[in-house]
Amino acid sequence: MMGYDSLFFHGCDDAQMVARALVEGRVLVTRDTEVMKRRVITSGRLRAILIDSEAPGEQMRQLLAALPLKGHLRPFTLCLECNQPLVARQREEVKDRVPPYVYATQPHYMECPTCRRLYWRGTHWEGMNRKLDDLMSSGA
Repeated sequence: MMGYDSLFFHGCDDAQMVARALVEGRVLVTRDTEVMKRRVITSGRLRAILIDSEAPGEQMRQLLAALPLKGHLRPFTLCLECNQPLVARQREEVKDRVPPYVYATQPHYMECPTCRRLYWRGTHWEGMNRKLDDLMSSGA
């Protein structure tokens, strides 16, 4: 949602997750204290952040405090499903793929070129934008 390249690891092999983060130059974000004990993390070769809270809002506040994200936001530029950059689409191009009310009321659309999911600035977008604004202004 914030426009950062991120990857949710679905596997159960921590070694594979750590290796991928290292190779791809990622910051590992975890709630697993055992992962934090790995030498690659304790030595500083791989940056990792241990998330304290189970509450998503608090998790985001912790990330915003730990990482220099505030000045570099690119909200709603990546697909929420597959993390690919979104591409602008003309209204006419999506006419048969969105509900009639959405087509009648929304002039701008974005599409993921990989999974073909469509995005527009409807009520869900407005709610997500408000949450993002609240997080960014909460002093994190």
